[in-house]
Amino acid sequence: MGKTANILPALFFLGLTVSAQKKPLDHTVYDSWQRIGERMISNDGRWMVYSIDPQEGDNELVIQSTDTTYRRTIPRGYNAEITEDSRFVIFRIKPLFTDTREAKIKKKKPEELPKDSLAIAELGKDSIWKLARVKSYKTPEKEAGWVAYQLEKAVEKKEPVVKSPGSPDKKISDSLSKVIDSLQQVIRSIPQKKKKSRDGQDVNTGYEDAEGDEPGGITADAGTDLVVRNLLGGQEKTFSNVVEYYFSRKGGRLLIEQAKNPKDSLSKPMVTLYDLTTAKAIVLSRGGNEFKNFSFSEDGEQLAFIAERDARPKELQKFYRIWYYKTGMDSAVLLADKSTVGMKLGMTISEFGAVSFSKSGRRLFFGTAPIQPPKDTTLVETDLVKLDIWHYKDDYLQPQQLFNLQRLLQTSYLAVYHLDKKELKQLGSEELPTVYQTGEGDGDQFVGVTDFGKRVEAQWTGRTKKDIYAINVNDGTRKLVKSDLQGLITPQYISPAGKYIMWYDSRARHYFAWDGSTIRNISQQIRFPLWNEDNDTPEDPPPYGIMGWQEGDSAVYVYDRYDVWRLSPGGHAAVVNVTKTGRALKDAYRYLRLDPDELFLKNKQAVSFRFLNEVSKNSGIRTANLGDGAPLLYTQFSGPYAVGPVVKAVNAPGLIYTKESYIHSPDLYFDNGLFAIQGSDGSMNRRETSIQLSFLNPRQQDYNWGSAELYKWKAFNGKMAEGVLYKPENFDPAKKYPLLLYFYETHSNTLHSYIPPSPTGSRLNISFFVSRGYVVFSPDIHYTTGHPAKSCYDYVVSAAQQLAKQKWIDAKNIGIQGQSWGGIQVAQLVTMTNMFKAAWAGAPVANMTSAYGGIRWESGLNRQFQYEKSQSRIGATLWEKPELYMENSPLFHLPKVKTPLVIMANDADGAVPWYQGIELFTAMRRLGKQVWMLNYNGEGHNLRERKNQKDISIREQQYFDWLLKGEKPPKWITEGVPAVKKGREWGLELVN
Repeated sequence: MGKTANILPALFFLGLTVSAQKKPLDHTVYDSWQRIGERMISNDGRWMVYSIDPQEGDNELVIQSTDTTYRRTIPRGYNAEITEDSRFVIFRIKPLFTDTREAKIKKKKPEELPKDSLAIAELGKDSIWKLARVKSYKTPEKEAGWVAYQLEKAVEKKEPVVKSPGSPDKKISDSLSKVIDSLQQVIRSIPQKKKKSRDGQDVNTGYEDAEGDEPGGITADAGTDLVVRNLLGGQEKTFSNVVEYYFSRKGGRLLIEQAKNPKDSLSKPMVTLYDLTTAKAIVLSRGGNEFKNFSFSEDGEQLAFIAERDARPKELQKFYRIWYYKTGMDSAVLLADKSTVGMKLGMTISEFGAVSFSKSGRRLFFGTAPIQPPKDTTLVETDLVKLDIWHYKDDYLQPQQLFNLQRLLQTSYLAVYHLDKKELKQLGSEELPTVYQTGEGDGDQFVGVTDFGKRVEAQWTGRTKKDIYAINVNDGTRKLVKSDLQGLITPQYISPAGKYIMWYDSRARHYFAWDGSTIRNISQQIRFPLWNEDNDTPEDPPPYGIMGWQEGDSAVYVYDRYDVWRLSPGGHAAVVNVTKTGRALKDAYRYLRLDPDELFLKNKQAVSFRFLNEVSKNSGIRTANLGDGAPLLYTQFSGPYAVGPVVKAVNAPGLIYTKESYIHSPDLYFDNGLFAIQGSDGSMNRRETSIQLSFLNPRQQDYNWGSAELYKWKAFNGKMAEGVLYKPENFDPAKKYPLLLYFYETHSNTLHSYIPPSPTGSRLNISFFVSRGYVVFSPDIHYTTGHPAKSCYDYVVSAAQQLAKQKWIDAKNIGIQGQSWGGIQVAQLVTMTNMFKAAWAGAPVANMTSAYGGIRWESGLNRQFQYEKSQSRIGATLWEKPELYMENSPLFHLPKVKTPLVIMANDADGAVPWYQGIELFTAMRRLGKQVWMLNYNGEGHNLRERKNQKDISIREQQYFDWLLKGEKPPKWITEGVPAVKKGREWGLELVN
């Protein structure tokens, strides 16, 4: 008894010692910090394959049985795929990260960089088949036993030839040289053909092929070898000069596009179909310039593609055609072109339109586009005027048009070819550009949506009104169903068989359905809001959305804030609350669509819901059978954590998913999903629990980490508020800690989210600062239209004042950080209070009056909608409420600032123009305020280059440590870095 009493205190103090000795995170830990990357489960639920990826460096691919009796790790494996029969896993293996990095440093050509290998492993066995220098691989989507892989271009071996000066070979070489010289003299004496250059001048082109058979576009890529491998027997067949290849989803076919053999002047490009079962190949098309958009029917018995076969290489107009093949034919035949009956005058087959078959194979869909006039080559390049004309009637502003230019040039409109009737019908057009299919392409009624003629107002509304049409697929006629919709309609809103067209009306805030003759409000019986209850922007609140349709178009399921409701689109049945308890328990249910091929829900189907409790922030998965009545929900698992992506086995109940909390990184778990429905009440019994498969970041235990908790307080507006409070792992309430507040809209639902230590592209890396002795608070902010600055003040400053009263907060050392919308909030707050000792604003808007009419260069959109309807929340035009724009612009209040401020404003920012940062910086500089601006050249709104992310992470730590911890400042803070020292000095060294 006495020994036990002595041991326990010793262990307790040992624990304290270990905790006290834990290191704070530093900038060297980033690269090796791990996460789960790709993950998959075999169709039979017995095997999992997943990758463990570091932030930078070499990853691992793990092959593991779901019963955890087998585990195999392959260094650098990725791009894995488990075969349909759950027998093999195929994957690629990257070269060593250091080898690739070294090659890039030496600026080697792409073909000289280290290449991937291909690997095939039989699940449960240790042997692995490998092959070096593989470019890509593919397997059939719904069939097993085959893989096709394409090799990299063969490496040419150049062996040095050393000859003595007087060798016979040298004499032969000399004589050949003389012959070549004489031939060149003859060639130079022959008059050469002349050709006009772009500027109209005559240029010599040398000899042209007498037949005009110059290499077409496809020969620019001579292709490489493609190998088709039987996974069971190991037999292989090789095809040369392959450019592209595609498996049929079913049916055992492989389509191969081959380029002209550069070593054979008589060869031609061709398209070949290889039958995997008979090992026979059929040439579908021989000769031509370009083949693309290959598509198989569902059963693999038909295929179609687009080809251009007639134009000379430099012809200014090229016309594409649809080619078609069906099992039993000798080759592909021409199906449709610009002259086909049914093609609109002035239209042609689009090379950019997708080609696809309907589910039954009776219809073929493709895109058409207006015939473009040939380019005028008589224009002299040096005389061309470079000009953009902005016109007030344009649908889109010039910057948006230019940003989307490539997409606009590739726009096509849906057409259908009825294979049974041999008829072409045009369904879409410039006036009706969007057409949604029904019945997997076999429906009789499609849906067209257009905003044609209504697009200008998107400049200030951010969205457009829509007209909805019902399209008769058989004859191409249209019927107007709804005009000027302010709301939402997407493919998900249309019943799978096409019987109903549904939409959400933002003004009425209800769902409506059209049954072919009548429009009904189908959600009016629901007394709870179906729209976002927390919406605090000036625009109409969006709906919570749709879960899906029931088989036979008999019902549609929609969400409110918490629950799922079943609606009758035909108005034949009352609405039903499917989940029942969501609002009472504050559990928000959202359907987990575990079958990627699912088109509709079946009656009595087993369904799974992810849920999040609004109060505790706990989450989990609940399962039920979707019966005629409301299902009894069974909790599969739940707890104080966040659940990541969920993947289900196709032919078994097993699930894999990630689970995380602030103190546990997202590890992978397997749950066999076994439960039994027992008794007349539908109660369920669980048979087995979930199993943890991965154990990432074991080194986290060596570092001082932290904790996360909900913190609630009363904001200045009198409302209760909440946020997430992060404390160091070795938190001591007797000590005083500097406080950092990081904010952007709301964050409390991320209470259980893991925050890895990583270099930041914009935001505060919370776990890093917490580890280093800071308390960090992330408050939720709720806004009032017209007064976003005051709203932010009400929540952030009230939270700071409440926390400052805690004995463990150093009230004299509080800082704030935000990016983008959070950045402007930071810039606003320093004009409204002096309680913060340090501030950091990333990509802030300084002046709403100058930003209001500007362009978001990442998209070409005008910024007006953002202020009137969206995040900036002014709710009025600049000329209607100029005082609000000034009230919420920090630029007009800068004389009040006493807080030092760092600004990040990058010169390639496409969301917030960097001149906003310049306005803020130059004004504060003139006023004699302490201000710094970081411009990462060529970077956008958030830093993308890892080297820049690491750099700003160091500077952010140095800045807050200097002002909030009293540490020595670096030179970039005290002296700056002059332009003449740019690239040679970075100013990161601390001042003595």
